[in-house]
Amino acid sequence: MHILADENIPRCVVETLRRENHDVAWVHRDAPGATDHAVLSRARAEHRLLLTFDKDFGELAFREGSLASSCGVVLLRVAYVTPARLAQKVVAVLGSRDDWVGHFSVIEEDRVRMTPLPAEKGL
Repeated sequence: MHILADENIPRCVVETLRRENHDVAWVHRDAPGATDHAVLSRARAEHRLLLTFDKDFGELAFREGSLASSCGVVLLRVAYVTPARLAQKVVAVLGSRDDWVGHFSVIEEDRVRMTPLPAEKGL
């Protein structure tokens, strides 16, 4: 899976995803301080699923639906106990499905909520 980890995703999560053979770019390393719009645009341009703790991406994903629909956004709303435990949870949940693209998804402690994003015009 091609993933863009937002700046707020811990290093342990990024490294664990990479060990599981996911292609992960990390905003913290590549473009610290980038605006949310720039991050979402990058995810789209690079065909990456955006992984974040930032709730602002919910509004942005629907307002700019055509930007997000070709990549998808996953918002983490889980208890942050330890980085290692968070990494295990993220890897397990992301690996449990293959339909993340085109959705705004919220990973919670005991469920995943997925809402389709508006499709790009012309598709």
